[in-house]
Amino acid sequence: MALPNIFNKSVSDEIIARINKLTPESQPEWGKMDVARMLAHCNVTYELVFDNIHKNPNAFLKFILKMMIKNKVVNEKPYGKNGATAPQFLITDPRVFETEKARLISYIEKTQQLGEGHFDNKESHSFGVLTKAEWNNMFYKHLNHHLNQFSV
Repeated sequence: MALPNIFNKSVSDEIIARINKLTPESQPEWGKMDVARMLAHCNVTYELVFDNIHKNPNAFLKFILKMMIKNKVVNEKPYGKNGATAPQFLITDPRVFETEKARLISYIEKTQQLGEGHFDNKESHSFGVLTKAEWNNMFYKHLNHHLNQFSV
């Protein structure tokens, strides 16, 4: 079954509405991150696309990521609870809830406005070229997973 298309305004608006239901006091059903760190964690996906602040993987690591991790990230199967987290996605320092929330909403809006055509066959930071469906799955699945984690 296809995942909802994050590039459609109605879908991105629904995700943003769920984010807006979060509060600084929101508690996870599983995992160790507080809500501000979870939002910062979700921002990393977009930082890898839009900001040049993360180190690029070397050719060997990129090959390993493409062969062993890519399919789990871009397929339609939901993530399980308490899965492993890539090092650049680990958020250990305290974060400001409103700042991270605003950043995430801004990234989602920018992604939706650029549209699926912008992402179709675009090179990803870690996995090589992705189709628009793979980009959609990566974006939507990750957000949905963590919003479910916080019961919104």
